[in-house]
Amino acid sequence: MCDTLDNMRIITWNCNMAYRKKADFILTHKPDILIVPECEHPDKLLFSVDTPKPTDVLWFGKNQNKGLAIFSYSDYRFKVLDDHNQDLKMIIPIAVTCGQFDFNLFAVWANNPADREGQYIEQVWKAIHYYDSLLASTKTVLVGDFNSNKIWDRQHREKTHSSVVQLLEDKGIFSTYHLYHKQAQGTEEHPTLYMYRHKDKPYHIDYCFVSADMVEKIKSVEIGDYDFWTKYSDHVPVIVTFNDE
Repeated sequence: MCDTLDNMRIITWNCNMAYRKKADFILTHKPDILIVPECEHPDKLLFSVDTPKPTDVLWFGKNQNKGLAIFSYSDYRFKVLDDHNQDLKMIIPIAVTCGQFDFNLFAVWANNPADREGQYIEQVWKAIHYYDSLLASTKTVLVGDFNSNKIWDRQHREKTHSSVVQLLEDKGIFSTYHLYHKQAQGTEEHPTLYMYRHKDKPYHIDYCFVSADMVEKIKSVEIGDYDFWTKYSDHVPVIVTFNDE
């Protein structure tokens, strides 16, 4: 039986490298789809016998120890879309299929040092324009480490975090966290990054945006706890659960 929206959980967690040593902790939350920035190449993923194994994996990057991984721990299967623009590194358009419920997923790790015009939120801004027609379709998810927050708008000219949020909202695509927790951009109560793992350096930079036809299916949006997760990474997970109730 293929998974459906009424029991789908998407998690993004920047694992700060060495996912193979940390997988058990995130997998206790039973993701159907898991996006892991800073993950090693699949050839290096030597899990223990008791660790659940992914049913599908995509990985992108040049550094074998630190790329972007997309895992399925369910019936969902992945295929990179044909119009993938490889210049927009670490923003990957993926067709997610399983026979009954299909959608487009953009896995995001906004980090491209080779782009002189901007390596962080500028990458997402460019992707929104390049994939304009794809983003107009139904059932769309953009999820991952955006390395961005409204508080840094002044550093990015017109390609700001706020402009990205507005562009997505104009397309009917919204941040699950901000809707569910009734938060405003730039004043989030729940950080997703603790710089250098310091509790006094909190930032909200990891997101899951979904199209309007998925918004009404959001059951919960959870942000990981500092005390537990900073033993393993400077990021905490964003956990989004959907159902039809």
